[in-house]
Amino acid sequence: MSLIIDGILKNFSLDVGIDLGTSNTPVIVCDRGIRFREPSYVAVDQDNKIIAVGSEAKLMSGRVPKNIRVIRPLKDGIINNFEIAKELIGFLIYRLRNQKLFKPRVMIGIHSDATPVEKRAVIEACRLGGARSVYLIEQSLAAALGSNLPVLEAHGSMIVDIGGGTIEAAVISLGGIVIQNTGKMAGDEMDEAIINFVKKKYNLLVGNRSAEEIKIYLGQVYPAEEVKKMIIKGRDLNSGLPKMLEISNNEICEVFEDILKEILRVIKFTLEATPPELITDIVNSGIVLTGGGGLLKDLDRYIAKETGVKCILSRDPLLNVVWGMDLIFKSKKLTKIFLNNEF
Repeated sequence: MSLIIDGILKNFSLDVGIDLGTSNTPVIVCDRGIRFREPSYVAVDQDNKIIAVGSEAKLMSGRVPKNIRVIRPLKDGIINNFEIAKELIGFLIYRLRNQKLFKPRVMIGIHSDATPVEKRAVIEACRLGGARSVYLIEQSLAAALGSNLPVLEAHGSMIVDIGGGTIEAAVISLGGIVIQNTGKMAGDEMDEAIINFVKKKYNLLVGNRSAEEIKIYLGQVYPAEEVKKMIIKGRDLNSGLPKMLEISNNEICEVFEDILKEILRVIKFTLEATPPELITDIVNSGIVLTGGGGLLKDLDRYIAKETGVKCILSRDPLLNVVWGMDLIFKSKKLTKIFLNNEF
């Protein structure tokens, strides 16, 4: 009878993977691919009633009246607003359930530094959103699976995940994390560095969204022979009036010095703490770079130059965590290993 029930649940339910990120939260459904990738933003009114979630809420950022707040419930990779985080997760699950008869199984990617309180908050949010069962997995481990690293083998694999709020470097072997270190300067700090640079050099104030666009289009580690330029708009701090100006990629590469040092510090600290046998494997196979911050042009080349270990950008840096979850749901072997912490 239990086998029949399991079969019914499999046919009518969903297996859902959610990468709970500081900047974005991608969601995957097993056998159906990526369903959406929502910004981790929630808009609430003065009574804390939800007005908008995800992309709609992000569009409101910096454009709302005083009675509306746009909140990012995660900061530096961890939940800093439990109630709003619950609303975000619940919204995502509810959106997926639609008219489904049975509640989904949900796997959530969490930061390695998540506290028991934060884990309970995530689990409760999933339950309230309609999850049948909840599984937690560390984001670096899921990203390694999604990057097709030999996670289950007696082989050292190193992955560096640079998200919106944190840098996380992990060495993985035999299905577990051997060494892991984190840093707090990542994608959001890159945006802030651009804002400060433009303010100091041009006396122009730009917003977070503009800074993110500059980072994506012009951001790079080294000066380039090919000059790229873009027009930016903001408020002149002298006159208080709107102003436009043109900046280039070779200007922007100056602003990331402190962030690059922090990325390098986390990576070197992890390498120094790694057992010699696994270091040999990492030297042979290289460091794998993932996460949105890993897309900064020439960052892989910079890491390889400074560490002496080749660095490879993963095939899908923004979505490796949820692709790893998808592999777990699809594989009986991986399911047995990683889905043993049901809540």
